[in-house]
Amino acid sequence: MAAKEGDRGGRPRRRRPRIWDTTARVPPMSTITAWQPNLHAMILRQRVDEDLKEAMREKNATKLGVVRMLKSALEYAAIEKSGAEGELSDAEAAQVVRKQVKQRQDSIESFEKGGRAELVAKEREELSILQAYLPQAMSADALAEVVRDTIAEVGATSKVQMGTVMKALHEKVAGRADGKTLSQEVQKQLSS
Repeated sequence: MAAKEGDRGGRPRRRRPRIWDTTARVPPMSTITAWQPNLHAMILRQRVDEDLKEAMREKNATKLGVVRMLKSALEYAAIEKSGAEGELSDAEAAQVVRKQVKQRQDSIESFEKGGRAELVAKEREELSILQAYLPQAMSADALAEVVRDTIAEVGATSKVQMGTVMKALHEKVAGRADGKTLSQEVQKQLSS
């Protein structure tokens, strides 16, 4: 039998490494200096991964579903921010978790209005799982002090300048208080 052109004589075709191929050679981390992920965001990602494994071992369906959704939301936000190799900062990761918490709170409110007690209980359980991933919230006194200092730094005197105060506050608070609480405190202090 004559060999066909391109026939390898029974040898398997050599596979070329692709970008996502984990067997491809990767330079050691010491040679990569530009890539330095945020430590807390990495710790949060590792914690989510560990909790995912733990929920699988325990066969806890509710926790497994919540942690999977959180992991997906974190990865989606990182990809949306800066492509496939993107990493989230501490504040951005907290914002993603806070968004998930807000969705659960809105669902609880809707289900309570609809009289769906079983769904309210389910959403509350999911909410308690998610709240474990949020950074410790600021106390009311600490929040009031930070708002007062920020208003003084910005030099705001009326509600018209509330936007600049809020922008500066979001950088300082970094996910330790939600936007609604910040907004109410800023309005309260600017009106007095």
